[in-house]
Amino acid sequence: MQKIDLTLRGKEIHCEVFIGFGVFEFLVEDLKARPLGHRLGIITDSHVARLWGHRLHDLLVDAGIRTDVMVIDPGEASKQWGTLAQIFGWLLERRFDRGSGLIALGGGVVGDVTGFVASVYMRSIPYIQVPTTLLAQVDSSIGGKNGVDLPAGKNLIGTFYQPGRVYIDPSVLETLPRPEFQHGLAEVVKSAVVRDGEFFQFLEHHHDAVVSHDRKTLEEIISRCCRIKTEVVMADEHDRGRRRLLNFGHTVGHAIETHSGYTIPHGMAVSMGMAAETTLSTQTGELAAHDRAKILEVLERYGLPTQIPSRYKPDALLALMDSDKKTEDGQIALILPTEVGKAIVKAHIPRATLRKALKEVQA
Repeated sequence: MQKIDLTLRGKEIHCEVFIGFGVFEFLVEDLKARPLGHRLGIITDSHVARLWGHRLHDLLVDAGIRTDVMVIDPGEASKQWGTLAQIFGWLLERRFDRGSGLIALGGGVVGDVTGFVASVYMRSIPYIQVPTTLLAQVDSSIGGKNGVDLPAGKNLIGTFYQPGRVYIDPSVLETLPRPEFQHGLAEVVKSAVVRDGEFFQFLEHHHDAVVSHDRKTLEEIISRCCRIKTEVVMADEHDRGRRRLLNFGHTVGHAIETHSGYTIPHGMAVSMGMAAETTLSTQTGELAAHDRAKILEVLERYGLPTQIPSRYKPDALLALMDSDKKTEDGQIALILPTEVGKAIVKAHIPRATLRKALKEVQA
């Protein structure tokens, strides 16, 4: 069992990330030895509840840990106020108090919603993350970002609130539909492009092992991504400096998601966003053309899109990007790779230049 420590604010906040096969049994023993609270609430969605939720609930109850399960609808539509109201009502009805704890069991939506609830219920209660998608395992379960969507855009309401622990079991990915696995690969490529050129080469050379779910390879890519994420978060918890680099592809990607009414999944939209931002970086002279070609080639090889459907017009996407939470003083901030493994935050980009890059990657 690998363990990665994330410490913040002079060790005032400490999050432990455990990665390994058979983590459910380890989690139960760990919670018996180091209780999160006198009772636990598992928040999950209906898909994950069927596959893993009831099993985890039974393991905890058999270990003598009082546990209840709250099931929400799957998908981005659950990241809204109505879902929060349902969860708060459920917690109050069952008399969860400040001595209770929550478990986020699922993908990014479940993690975002549970983290937000934990950060504000009774002025905060502890929670842990048990991510069941590749996207959540390599990215969203670590770092304490959470929130809900508004009609104007994704994650416009939220808090930074760190989980106490994250338990990651690559074996749960064996039940993940292939498209969902691909969505997570977008975040894997993102991490390599902005922070680790050697890891990018690993992805170039281990394609077959990755897509065939080779256990050793899966554990390796999850571990590498988690180490990148924890290092960045420890340097910049609140996304004001270095952590912004992990938003590569997300400013354009979130606009595409919103414009599509969330019919385009997050990973696919982020991949399109990376293609656009990589193209922009080449147009502005930040990135060599051969590096752009390498990045696009890896995305395509892993079955990730590098073109934006023509129905999503550049001006409409730019209007949505104006509402992005990363926009400051009217300036859209984008993450531009400068070489494979390095990137910068760049604002004050002329609208005509942004429009040109978006047009170039349109299908």
